[in-house]
Amino acid sequence: MLDKNYITGIVLIFAILIGFSVYNSPSESELAKTKRTQDSLELIITKQQEAKIQLAPEQKTTQTPELLTISDSAKQVMLSEQFGVFAALSNGESKNVTLENDFIKVTLNTKGARVTDVELKNYKDYKKNPLHLSNPDSSKFSLTFPSQNRIIKTDSLFFIPTIKDVGTKKILELKAAINETQYILYKYSLDKETYKLDFSIQLAGLQNIIPFNTNQIELSWMIKALQQEKSRSNEANVTSIFYTFMDGELDNLSETSNDKQTIQNSIKWVSFKQAYFCSVLIFPSGFDKPTELETVALNDSSKFTKQLSASFTLPYKHNNIETYDMSFYYGPNHHQTLSALGIGLEKQINLGWGIIRWVNQYAVIPIFNFLSRFDLNMGIVILLMTIILKTVLFPLTYKAYLSSAKMKVLKPEMDELNAKFEKEDPLKKQQAVMALYRKAGVNPLGGCIPMLLQLPILLAMFRFFPTSIELRQKAFLWADDLSSYDTILNLPFMIPVYGDHVSLFTILMTVSTIIYTRMNSSQFAGNAQMEQMKWIMYLMPILFMFTLNSYASGLSYYYFIANMLTFSIQYAMKLSIDEDKIHKKIQENKNKPQSNKKSKWQQKLEDIQKQQTLVAKQKGKK
Repeated sequence: MLDKNYITGIVLIFAILIGFSVYNSPSESELAKTKRTQDSLELIITKQQEAKIQLAPEQKTTQTPELLTISDSAKQVMLSEQFGVFAALSNGESKNVTLENDFIKVTLNTKGARVTDVELKNYKDYKKNPLHLSNPDSSKFSLTFPSQNRIIKTDSLFFIPTIKDVGTKKILELKAAINETQYILYKYSLDKETYKLDFSIQLAGLQNIIPFNTNQIELSWMIKALQQEKSRSNEANVTSIFYTFMDGELDNLSETSNDKQTIQNSIKWVSFKQAYFCSVLIFPSGFDKPTELETVALNDSSKFTKQLSASFTLPYKHNNIETYDMSFYYGPNHHQTLSALGIGLEKQINLGWGIIRWVNQYAVIPIFNFLSRFDLNMGIVILLMTIILKTVLFPLTYKAYLSSAKMKVLKPEMDELNAKFEKEDPLKKQQAVMALYRKAGVNPLGGCIPMLLQLPILLAMFRFFPTSIELRQKAFLWADDLSSYDTILNLPFMIPVYGDHVSLFTILMTVSTIIYTRMNSSQFAGNAQMEQMKWIMYLMPILFMFTLNSYASGLSYYYFIANMLTFSIQYAMKLSIDEDKIHKKIQENKNKPQSNKKSKWQQKLEDIQKQQTLVAKQKGKK
């Protein structure tokens, strides 16, 4: 049973709760006001939906049409709730403003004060249409910061444009002002002869609008990379995000798969790189950490290859005026053009690593640029460049061929040694062979070393041609674009790895390589290990045919020309080198007194043979 005091307490609690609810209930006037606000908001939403359905595409504008018929109070309620003190800037007229010079045309929109379209005037896409690095449907750019318990994005604000001419520059200022002392100012400037668009953000009088505990604000940028080249798959496989740290070290996201990274160090620039063009945002003083980067491959049927996005962090120090000086580069991946900027953008061009990059940077590119000055067809430029490189390498080629000729002359004696020591200890056979080489004055590696020294140039070319924008859309013979594959036959089906077309330059390269292997196969005769190597040499060009069928036709053309020049050089050397004279010289060397001193290579080889023999004997005892 409950006592009297307990019941009295419960009654008093209920009385207090009822009294509190009655006291705080809204009056009839307040209820009516709330209902009017809700009705107005519902009407706005309804009219937004109707407007989206009823308006034809050509009638749609970024200005909200229903705001013309909704009461000012309802409109103000909606905008104030969403934008706070920036409410007045959330409604306006969307206009396009253009900055251009002889190289680039940049279109900016007053809503968001962002770049919506970039056209490179001196280039075309693979369909021969004007080349655009972005368009209104493929890009986003916005500054984001907190304000009065809400998040403000500048891509929803309308800016007032002002254009000025200052010297050789045209300057566009886009201003979103709360009042004379509180505003957001975007400034863009373009010089006459450049692909670089200078850009700055100025925040004035916002130190009390942005919360005092906010020390960073976010800048987001996204571009869907438009397909520019004939081979969509090749272009997608080299499209990615590259960036550099403040110390100049370069890094990048994966080019062949989706990737996402959070960079925990300050970075100087971020590049949305495609096959032959790039869009770069540069911040010399360095973006704060972290920076979020992401690449996403898009559907094969899309006109875009990948979506590239970046989220940057900018420092905010609550000064009366905060300024961020940056710049954009919209232009070609041209080594000299990028190098001239002096920030290491040229490093994103894949010229290979180590010595291969050095060969390209200090030999191949200078020769190519020199020949390009004469306004020759690019096919002729490649031919002349190949002749120059073959001429420079001729001493090595001659030495390799001479060594091969010496080995050919020694072959009968080598066969005798093989027969004599067939059942003997391998070490004795090796020592006899080394003795023969010493007496004859022949270096068995004399032909290999010169060929190895030429290998970096072959690999350098493999990197140079697919990345050389100078070859882009340049025709030669049956190839309409030396930077892409040539086609003499389209197949009605797809062959894995090979593709759905036939490249004639690739076939010529393959056939000439097989012929070259055949011409040099005589040196493999009588050696079981080298006989196996011979078949590998025959197989390699077949494998390359599958790989290079969809590569730049300029590369296959170079390899074909290089093979043909090699044939000519070898034929000329064969006519000029007298094998009888070589044989006579070898015999004279053999009759000369021989020093017992062995070369380091010979001594090392003998030591290896001794070790192998010892191991074999120990295994036999077991």
